[in-house]
Amino acid sequence: MRVLVVEDDQELGRVVASRLRSTGFAVDLADRLADADVKLAVSNYDCLVVDRGLPDGDGLALVRSLRRSGRRVPVLMLTAMGEVVERVAGFDEGADDYMVKPFAFAELAARVGALCRRAEPPRPPVVEVGDLEVDMARRRVRRAGVLLTLTAKEFAVLELLVARAGQVVPRADLIDCCWDEMAEPMSNVVDVVVSQLRRKLGAPAVIGTVRGVGFVIDGTP
Repeated sequence: MRVLVVEDDQELGRVVASRLRSTGFAVDLADRLADADVKLAVSNYDCLVVDRGLPDGDGLALVRSLRRSGRRVPVLMLTAMGEVVERVAGFDEGADDYMVKPFAFAELAARVGALCRRAEPPRPPVVEVGDLEVDMARRRVRRAGVLLTLTAKEFAVLELLVARAGQVVPRADLIDCCWDEMAEPMSNVVDVVVSQLRRKLGAPAVIGTVRGVGFVIDGTP
């Protein structure tokens, strides 16, 4: 899941991005409305985390523009502006959630995850593909009943493959959903993570390669 954080406090932005990445999100950063507009024009996001007091305007202007254009990407306002009238204004403009600084990072990650899932088609909390069991809510993976230990990035890739079980997932989709703008599209980062996943998932292999296209997960032995 890919998130855009719009925050003019660069140190706070880096910390928020780092904490969200550690829980499996791909995160891009913008420090003003104009920068956010550029990123939104070239990338698709599962959720936005937006400050209100930005150097070139109120973050609500971004939300207002998105809603007027018909874009329904979930938005969480993360701001020091916490009066009731300010929170109500945020919801009136189309924000989906509102957190006031200071905040707990664990709660922020949980709320961002909930907003991302809200935008997805409904799916069961636990997905089974053959003898592979992926608990989306608890972020746990079992193969033949054995609990596996995956990194946040490995889980993010597996989550997308399992969500599209039986379909070929292009490398470009994996890059777009599981990595942020710092990833080089022509690098082998996807192949490295898929290789690590295959090793951890064990035999028989459930992740296949469609040469020149991408990867597919299939639980059929």
